[in-house]
Amino acid sequence: MLRNVVRFTLVPVPNAVPHATMSLWIVATLFAASVQALRFLLQKRLAVSGLTPAASTFARFVYAPVVIAAGLAIWTLGTDTALPHVGVGFWPYALAGGISQILATMCVVALFAYRNFAVGIAFSKVTVLMTVATGFIVLGETVTVLDLLAMAIGFLGVVVLSVPVDGGWQVLNRGSLLGLASGAFFSVSAVGYRGASLVVESEQPILRAAVTLMLVTLAQALMLGAWLLWRDRTGLVAVFTRWRATMLVGLTSMAGSICWFTAYTLQTAAYVNAVGQVELILSLMISWLVLGERFSRRELWAMALVSCSVVGLILLQA
Repeated sequence: MLRNVVRFTLVPVPNAVPHATMSLWIVATLFAASVQALRFLLQKRLAVSGLTPAASTFARFVYAPVVIAAGLAIWTLGTDTALPHVGVGFWPYALAGGISQILATMCVVALFAYRNFAVGIAFSKVTVLMTVATGFIVLGETVTVLDLLAMAIGFLGVVVLSVPVDGGWQVLNRGSLLGLASGAFFSVSAVGYRGASLVVESEQPILRAAVTLMLVTLAQALMLGAWLLWRDRTGLVAVFTRWRATMLVGLTSMAGSICWFTAYTLQTAAYVNAVGQVELILSLMISWLVLGERFSRRELWAMALVSCSVVGLILLQA
């Protein structure tokens, strides 16, 4: 059952949507995780080809606002209705989420230089338990004991997958720190996006998600574009001169983001991110089938743990 948002939050946030829409958030999350695995593969290839982490991250934001704005314009003309207003407190949530997502994505892209594709994604998924804490602190949202247990099983799978095959794991190395940082930033991002989408004044979750995504990606494109203009003009130019590759990143990012935002509108961020761990399994398959990166029996055990966590959460929420 969806939790109502506690009223002593940083800024006022309305109640979540009714239980009738529960199944939609699961479908949206599974689709978003699938598309995101593909998008990270495309970003890894951009990083390998020499594009900096900041420029590779910029590629995922720069095209989305225009496409979403066009879609919303068509919707308003077709339905003869105005776009919904954003409520009080939208921008603090939106900017916190947007800036955190930029930093998280840059950490993941940089992490690809230290670990293989699947392990890089695994590190970013430590966000689940962090999101439980962040969601409680910022929005006052809680999870049940059984749900927390299912999330902990998934977290164990992430930890197992994060350990190198040679056993030479060090907690404080550059790769692990990048992974932990990405998880922390993604947790803030998820909670920020949920808070922002809940103050868009509409009863239609997909419309709320689209409006939130358009405004957030516009802000992200402007902020990161300005930074690249100042610090990495070569990377900024490369995003547009290599538009075929970067546009694929942007389109897959947009498709995944609209589903993530829809899910965050319908359900607390901790549950969405926990089910989204299915991306780990997809990343392992991509790592094996596309990149030729082998995985071990230990990684199969990690996949089993994550699968149990995701299936358990879906059954508990059904």
